[in-house]
Amino acid sequence: MPVAWIAPDTGSLAEVPLHKKWTREECKLLEKAGLAELHRYELIEGELVEKVGKNHPHVYVLLLLTDWLRTVFKSLCVVPEAPIDVAPLDQPTSAPEPDAIVLKQPYGRYSRGVPPTEILLLAEIADTTIGFDLSTKARLYARAGISDYWVLDVRNRRVIVHRNPVDGRYQSVESYATDEPISPLHAPQASVLVASFFNFDED
Repeated sequence: MPVAWIAPDTGSLAEVPLHKKWTREECKLLEKAGLAELHRYELIEGELVEKVGKNHPHVYVLLLLTDWLRTVFKSLCVVPEAPIDVAPLDQPTSAPEPDAIVLKQPYGRYSRGVPPTEILLLAEIADTTIGFDLSTKARLYARAGISDYWVLDVRNRRVIVHRNPVDGRYQSVESYATDEPISPLHAPQASVLVASFFNFDED
């Protein structure tokens, strides 16, 4: 059976110096002027977060996940590494690019961005970013109303499933071990063992 996942107590945060928060529009101007290589970054809550280089396990887990999702949902509706829109209050300062999304319609129909209401499932592949994906990104996606958010924890070979977003928090967070089956919220008839996503040799 999946077990409830409880976030560790991080304690009080130390004070940090003031620093600039960025917006989507400012980032567009910087990129247009050739002043920044923003394809290397992801804008999250006004911070330019450098994208972590993808190692072999990360790429392979993403490949296994997207291949399976395409057997469950229509092929053109499963999209890796695509930017999405978020909640209206977060939209000016956040432009996340999750590792994989499942959409209600083929991606090509969203010429003006991907609204969160069109996302059936969103997944992040976490290796060194597990804490960020389970905290900051989980809150961002909950505020956007993403109903089914999966974090594939590469190091511990588990999937942490977030559901039922209410007031910017997921009310249901469960961790599935390798010997447990898992199903998408919007395709409950489809089931797969978590181990299927982590079918690679250790370095």
